[in-house]
Amino acid sequence: MAGGAASCFDPRWDGTFGRPKYFDGMKLNIAIVTMVGTVLAACSPAGPSGNSSVPQPAKPVELKKYMGHWFELARYENQFERGCEAVTADYSLRDDGMVRVLNACREGGIIGKRKESEGKAKIVADSGNAKLKVSFFGPFYGDYWILDHANDYSWSIVGEPSGRYLWILTRTPTPSEKTSDMLVEKAKTLGYDVDMLRWTHH
Repeated sequence: MAGGAASCFDPRWDGTFGRPKYFDGMKLNIAIVTMVGTVLAACSPAGPSGNSSVPQPAKPVELKKYMGHWFELARYENQFERGCEAVTADYSLRDDGMVRVLNACREGGIIGKRKESEGKAKIVADSGNAKLKVSFFGPFYGDYWILDHANDYSWSIVGEPSGRYLWILTRTPTPSEKTSDMLVEKAKTLGYDVDMLRWTHH
């Protein structure tokens, strides 16, 4: 959610499943297949791609300026944010050089139950800090590309390579109509089908 908030995770990870003593080989295989199947099901794209050729991020990002509180203005609907309103994302630098990610939303409406999800992000080398890998579940990471942002970091457009996910983030919950229209036009210029945008209530 909220760009993180991004977050279908790549199953091609390099970790290993520990083998509990009480598992025999067949039970272990079943457990692994079930676990991987569950992850893949959760990561299934929520809908069609809205951009068949997502561009590379064009601007470097100053991480300290990007940190802080963001409001989700609009998004491509996705499984893990379905029914969410009042979506926000908070980013802060960790002591280990990674980024703490805290996504939050209200389920079913702006006065609904608050839901939070905390994760971490690592910077992709040689990306000008514009590409991150975000994880909310162990070793599984998803792409988070800062495709464009304001010079004063008052807005940001976030996507990933498949074109199935898109977030427009702002520092205020209800920017002006002029600003909203400008951001939609920028997303369109980046190749996105803006008719697929789902506007977030705050």
